[in-house]
Amino acid sequence: MASPLNVFKSISANVTTAASNVYVCPAETTTIVLLAQATNIHPTERANVTFYTTLDGTTELVKDFTIPINDAAGLLTGKLVIEAGEAIGIYADANNKLKLTMSILETK
Repeated sequence: MASPLNVFKSISANVTTAASNVYVCPAETTTIVLLAQATNIHPTERANVTFYTTLDGTTELVKDFTIPINDAAGLLTGKLVIEAGEAIGIYADANNKLKLTMSILETK
């Protein structure tokens, strides 16, 4: 049985101060990031976020962007295409203030 050509996935992660790749595009795959949203879950403090891709080294898509208390922000203004081996990563100015949610489409 052949594997599907297109696979939709949802990814969620707690954001910490350590830069971490939350998604790495698999071999022989192209991925389209449809949505990337960071939500500030802290009740009393703002949070700063940096969201990046490893396309051509490290490229910040959003850098030190402030998200108000109990608010959320879209980290992309459109779709993002990443190729096999490239990654999406995120980090914040403090631990456990932000949660990331992404929707992606993997295609072969």
